Amino acid sequence: MNDHDVVIVGGGAAGLTLAHRLSGVNHPDGAPVRVALAEPPRGPHTPPPRTWCFWEPDGGEWDGLLAARWRNLTVVGPDGDARTAPADPFVYKMLRSVDLEARVRSGLGDRVAEVPLLVDAVRDGADRAVVEGVMPDGSPARLTARWVFDSRPPRPLPTGRTLLLQHFRGWFVRTPADAFDPEAAVLMDFTPPQPENAVAFAYVLPLSAREALVEYTEFGPAPLTAAEYDRRLADHCARMGLAGFEVTAAEQGVIPMTDAPFRTRAGRRVFRIGGAGGATRPSTGYTFSGVLRQTAAVAAALERGVVPVPPIPHRRRHLAMDAVLLRALATGRVRGADFFTRLLAPDRLGDVLAFLDGGTRLSRELALGLRTPVVPMSLTVLDQLGHAVRTALSPGRAPAPPPAGSSDGRPRTAR
Repeated sequence: MNDHDVVIVGGGAAGLTLAHRLSGVNHPDGAPVRVALAEPPRGPHTPPPRTWCFWEPDGGEWDGLLAARWRNLTVVGPDGDARTAPADPFVYKMLRSVDLEARVRSGLGDRVAEVPLLVDAVRDGADRAVVEGVMPDGSPARLTARWVFDSRPPRPLPTGRTLLLQHFRGWFVRTPADAFDPEAAVLMDFTPPQPENAVAFAYVLPLSAREALVEYTEFGPAPLTAAEYDRRLADHCARMGLAGFEVTAAEQGVIPMTDAPFRTRAGRRVFRIGGAGGATRPSTGYTFSGVLRQTAAVAAALERGVVPVPPIPHRRRHLAMDAVLLRALATGRVRGADFFTRLLAPDRLGDVLAFLDGGTRLSRELALGLRTPVVPMSLTVLDQLGHAVRTALSPGRAPAPPPAGSSDGRPRTAR
């Protein structure tokens, strides 16, 4: 049967999480919500395994699947000064995509039909939306649904004033002797050389005393080559004093960090979710927590029988603050290494994590703001306000093009 209540396009974090939530949802009259999960068959279109990191209080719904968890976080400044503090009331968590996928697929039951469809078109309609694509045997196929939720990366990326790319490559390393503290993750280490017009840092997520994910990350205009990432990773491992280690796996990706407005409604019956629907926090690139909130809201709306418009899971004022930070970094008004080292002070680490996850009041946020470079950030606020006024007075003005190296704007993975 090709007609459904809901079709979910894409089986990444957003698609799988929504399918999981809807597998137990009924309409107000008690009838089950009929769902199809449309994604390409296994092959060249299948994304590589990845890890998702996020923070939340203990006892989350995915705790049983976590690859690792840390209550203590370390920030290392450009001068090598390392400061470790509890993340209370949060726990920093790592979830592997393969584990989430296995758990979700094993529990979908008969309410969610998994359709191996390479989707090439989603068409809106008055009463039904249509999803069209190609089956593994090359034959065309179409699904119809009352609601369609599309999690594929948008092409092109929505245009804003500022766009940085969070690009990274990580090594899963194994050492011959104990080299890591499994109780503490290094959230940001700014000892790598800082490139011009970019922010560089490494982070270290121990899986045991002898295994860890060591990742090199930049916020900047363009990704590096794999060889360039590997040189920087090797240099950082040397700074850490690691010797004789083996690289057991690697991950690499690009996440757009943009002040562009995202809209979750793409038609009367078509919606965007996940990174395509603004779930990524612009200032950090973290996406998974936003996905959890967004998909929970969709499931609740369907259960109530109302139009299930996915919410943007970040407050407007937080997005405005993120836009200021991105502009300050892109213009060079602030040095990212100094900014984040000052912001992530040990005595306020929990407050900062709460803010980055959208859980603080304005008064607390203003207090945190005083820890940042006030003058350059204030100048950037005025710059943003001036730009907003000029844009309002010139509605036909063409937006600035994205920087070099971001022509398609597609996120390859998400933190």
